[in-house]
Amino acid sequence: MFGKTKIIATLGPASNSPEMITKLAEAGVRVFRLNFSHGNAASFVEVIKNIRDAEMELGYPLTIMQDLAGPKIRIGNLDVDSYTFAKGDEAVLAVERPVGSDLPFLPFDHPHILKMLEIGDRLVVADGSVRFRVVRSLGENVFVIKAGNGGIITSRKGMALPEKSLPVPALTDKDKKDLREALALGIDAVALSFVQTAGDILEAKEIIRSCKCAIPVVAKLERQNAVGNLDSILEAADIIMVARGDLGVECPLPELPAMQKRIIRACNKAAKPVIVATQMLLSMVNNPSPTRAETTDVANAVLDGADCVMLSEETAMGAFPVQTVRFMREIADQAEKLMQERKKMYARLEKIGVGVTGFLSNAACQLANEIQADGLVCYSMTGSSARALASHRPGQPIYAASVDSNTLHTLNFSWGVAPCRIEKSQAGHLEAVEAFIEESSLFQPGATLIVTAGQRRSGPDQDDVQGMSIGTNLLKVFKK
Repeated sequence: MFGKTKIIATLGPASNSPEMITKLAEAGVRVFRLNFSHGNAASFVEVIKNIRDAEMELGYPLTIMQDLAGPKIRIGNLDVDSYTFAKGDEAVLAVERPVGSDLPFLPFDHPHILKMLEIGDRLVVADGSVRFRVVRSLGENVFVIKAGNGGIITSRKGMALPEKSLPVPALTDKDKKDLREALALGIDAVALSFVQTAGDILEAKEIIRSCKCAIPVVAKLERQNAVGNLDSILEAADIIMVARGDLGVECPLPELPAMQKRIIRACNKAAKPVIVATQMLLSMVNNPSPTRAETTDVANAVLDGADCVMLSEETAMGAFPVQTVRFMREIADQAEKLMQERKKMYARLEKIGVGVTGFLSNAACQLANEIQADGLVCYSMTGSSARALASHRPGQPIYAASVDSNTLHTLNFSWGVAPCRIEKSQAGHLEAVEAFIEESSLFQPGATLIVTAGQRRSGPDQDDVQGMSIGTNLLKVFKK
């Protein structure tokens, strides 16, 4: 049986062989992440072929997600091997070292960003290891910054400017090239790094359309100002990722757990999949079992409402990639059991979804619970019907029947949804779903299933047109 919470695994040297990809899928992975910060499309040709071969061998959709590098803002090359800072130490930040200054010099070849700096602004260097404040100016685009903590800085370290909306596009020239080339190789989704506004997502979607493709865009929330634009980003994006690595650098760490919960809640209300990522089982890079804190972190992400949990270094370069996936699957399974126990104890205080599809989905999940149905089955051309059902977190599995390959691969991001490929030949969606149930070995004779579909009126001019989305307008109890 598939798990309800979906697992995303990053492929790398430890896991990109055909044998490892198959083992990871059998352990519970449904989405494979290709990190384009460490390569281009040509370097992933063989990996994509290996995933497609595993998909054919296993008989269920495996989703390929490209993760674009995005614009990483870095300091330049230091004139020494490293600088060691103590709290209160000062340094100069500028394009070139100012004449007469003997303070440590951090070269920063981004004059358009320097023009935006103001006294009091926060700067975070080396993935958050050293935090600075701008304390004074020595001239145009030359600033003195003071360390708020101790740490070591070496050349080419990343720099973040929390609370600043930077004039840097989310899609670099490399990203645009990588996206076009990866679309030609048949990726199923793309993750956009360092999103700041909805416009960043729309730009990526325009490139996808220009390549005559239709894949979902994952908006990675890594900047604090992106969280401030959550409503518009959520409307434009298909999927959201809580990328806690860079987000934890930009925002105060004590605020990160509450921020994660608010983002997940907003995604659940919008019935859009949400991924929680970064350091979920990081200790398993070198150890065969996780820490107590890590197991609790994964479980809490599931209980918060995450559709997917993601592994990065753990599977890309770790010593125990398959064991890591198995641990994550077991932790998520136990959290899902607790989720259902809670639902039995407490009535839902907040209805999710509006309109016909939202209310019928809610009714379907309640009916499935009341009659202890064996599952929910929907016909879903675009995936919206399945996502609406998933947003209610039913105790039963959700089987989404579709003829559309893009929809099937996208639904691997949605909680509790098993994408099922069908060949539609019946006149209507209901007939197609019923034929699928009768023929599929997923359902035992006597199984009771809740069926949702979008059905047109019968009549000589009301034949269903394959490929058109009707919207959910029918709810039925079906006995096999």
